Amino acid sequence: MRGERTPDPLNPPEPDPPAGAGRDAGGALAATGVAVREAGDGDEVAGVRPRWVTLPESAEEIAAVLRACAAHDLAAVATGARTKLHWGAPPARCDVLVDLGRMDRVLEHTPGDLVVRVQAGVTAEALADALAAENQELALDVPVPGTTVGGLLATGIAGPRAFRHGTARDLLIGITVVLADGTIARSGGKVVKNVAGYDLGKLFTGSYGTLGVIADATFRLRPLPAARAWVTASVARPVTETVEPYVYEGRTFDTTSTDVAAALRAMVPAITESPLEPSAVEVDWPGVDGPCTVAVLLEGTAAAERAKALSALMGGTAEVTEEPPPWWGRLPAGPHGAEAAVLTGAASDSAASGGGEILLEVRNIPSRLAGSFVGPFSAARAADVRPAVRGSLAAQVLHVALPPDTEPGLVAAFTGELRAHMEDEGRVVVLCAPREAARRLDRWGRVGALPLMRRVKERFDPGRRLSPGRFVGGI
Repeated sequence: MRGERTPDPLNPPEPDPPAGAGRDAGGALAATGVAVREAGDGDEVAGVRPRWVTLPESAEEIAAVLRACAAHDLAAVATGARTKLHWGAPPARCDVLVDLGRMDRVLEHTPGDLVVRVQAGVTAEALADALAAENQELALDVPVPGTTVGGLLATGIAGPRAFRHGTARDLLIGITVVLADGTIARSGGKVVKNVAGYDLGKLFTGSYGTLGVIADATFRLRPLPAARAWVTASVARPVTETVEPYVYEGRTFDTTSTDVAAALRAMVPAITESPLEPSAVEVDWPGVDGPCTVAVLLEGTAAAERAKALSALMGGTAEVTEEPPPWWGRLPAGPHGAEAAVLTGAASDSAASGGGEILLEVRNIPSRLAGSFVGPFSAARAADVRPAVRGSLAAQVLHVALPPDTEPGLVAAFTGELRAHMEDEGRVVVLCAPREAARRLDRWGRVGALPLMRRVKERFDPGRRLSPGRFVGGI
């Protein structure tokens, strides 16, 4: 295509020289032919307001915007549906918000090859509807409704079925990105076996927009399952209930125990290692003083029959349904209030500015994690902090929410306590927190690969114009 180059993306060329000495930055953006407007309150990125908002409709238009930014040393942050603009650190500077909301087309869907290519601004819901018409799906669950494909990849967030089908990073087979100087780079292809070129997809997934702007992505699909069934059970019910322990394949489970951690340590491995092939195993623990709910999804052939067998494994009160529990696949909110608007897809002004949500993500969970939560939660009780936990012990990702009014010092103390119990086996990331609390936190914790990540950032964005400071180590 016109204006497109195919250099080595790890060694991008120097930016084009400034476009005309007399042209101001706003005029340069307008001269690209891309729609531009002045930024308003709803355009803030973690509390930082840009000067302009651009609305490109193609990779070429993104490239034109970033060339203008390079010529005038403007910092740019990309966004889609704005559901996670308050995640990550505030940018060190933000002149231009690159709004990809108009890039909402399914570019190509080849049902016979189980492959789809979509623009970055397509929402997960719109993509699901389009694929369902061909009895296919992208086997991802997006825990923030309204999330776009670009936002899904940029933050690397995943939902329940990551346990069985993998994350977006695993299902991605091709990507088009625009680098800081306006270069359009592509990696992968339309067929799964094509592995030529750099694996930009894996590099860009979870990079928070600090390496380039994702323009479109190609995924491998799967047929919609013939049936689905959920099995739900309460763990650590009040001890006043009279329920006998049960035995399955030599394992004994006592779900009347008030020790939720002990019950989970026994139950979750039995579920994941069973021949019943669950697609997801989720836990919902809305308050540390109460019971925990475990829900398991089974998909495909004989899902209902397999669910009945699984209900026997999970205990006499386990229920089998054709619909998920209402909390399934959603992020938790602090237990002192309703689900936060931003976590259900309605990004509020307060959320976009770094609002009141306090959300942590725990990844790479060690086998002892269920027990390791006891210490931090005991400390949380003593400090009158009440975390809510939701996620997947099976997929090794949990999300922890605190009430929005939690005192900033307690947020920092709780985060530090949780990291101490994780030791070096996992990671605790503060996805979002109010400004005062965030000031006292290391959002990302220790990252062993930080020196390498800094070098990659320097090669892709030597001028630090793409989401500067948003990612780990101030990248």
